[in-house]
Amino acid sequence: MYYAREPGKINHLRYDTLAQMLTIGNVRAGNKMIVMETCAGLVLGAVMERMGGYGSIIQMYPGGGPVRAATSCFGFPKHFFDNLHEFPLSKVDSLLSGTISIEALPSEPEDNFLVEEESNGLSDEKQTSLQETEEESTTEAAMEINQTEEQETMDINAEDTEFQDNKGKENKENVREKQRKQWERRKKLVETAALLREKNADGLIVASKFHPTPLLLSLLEFVAPSRPFVVYCQYKEPLLECYTKLRERGGVINLKLSETWLRNYQVLPDRSHPKLTMSGGGGYLLSGITVVLDKSKSDGSDSEALKMEEPSSKRCKVQDLNC
Repeated sequence: MYYAREPGKINHLRYDTLAQMLTIGNVRAGNKMIVMETCAGLVLGAVMERMGGYGSIIQMYPGGGPVRAATSCFGFPKHFFDNLHEFPLSKVDSLLSGTISIEALPSEPEDNFLVEEESNGLSDEKQTSLQETEEESTTEAAMEINQTEEQETMDINAEDTEFQDNKGKENKENVREKQRKQWERRKKLVETAALLREKNADGLIVASKFHPTPLLLSLLEFVAPSRPFVVYCQYKEPLLECYTKLRERGGVINLKLSETWLRNYQVLPDRSHPKLTMSGGGGYLLSGITVVLDKSKSDGSDSEALKMEEPSSKRCKVQDLNC
């Protein structure tokens, strides 16, 4: 539906390309997947559906919060979201360098609420005492005038106090709700950071409108060796640059840059033929497998090792020629 009506919201991601991403990324139940996408939550929903509620998913998001408009349309049960974690891209560099700054968590939100309730109870007592004194003064003044005016002022004061009490209770509830949400959000952020520090993710899927090279080079640090990764981009040039950077960096094998060609067929009795209109392109995929990056060997040591591995006869001929 998104591809037919609003393909710009999903970066023109075609359904056959999405199916290839799930297959190449080895998305299955029990995996620990990292998903970075700006396709309105479509890729995230497809990964959740393939995993069936088993395993864990870490969604990396830019900006203030994740976008899951398409994910909510899948109709997943509540337990599917229990193992769904989220982490902002702005804190990835600090997490890799070990300088991440997450505010200290309070011990329990209930403790703060109890303290607030006690303080609020004391303030309520003060308010009631003030209100009693005000009522006494008003009644004395009213008795001097007449009893009817006294009754009217008492009713007005009662209504005012009820309105103030209701407004104060609503404000207290709003403050408690905000504190509880902040505590839960901070707790989830700490848990997600602990999951990423393990650096044992089973796969990485990237489908965003941002340039894939810096995203992939930073997020590959959290993927375990011998695990697949797949990157989608609507255009070929950013993936070519990413391909070159990965070849220079190392630590990956079986790099492939592919494009899928799709044609629809009309199948009817005596009228089966390819449709005249077809999509111009479904984007490009860069895939590969992570391996352990051995940084101990330098170029000089490699060249010396190659020289030592040469046969003795070849070394003698080279020395004779030099003489």
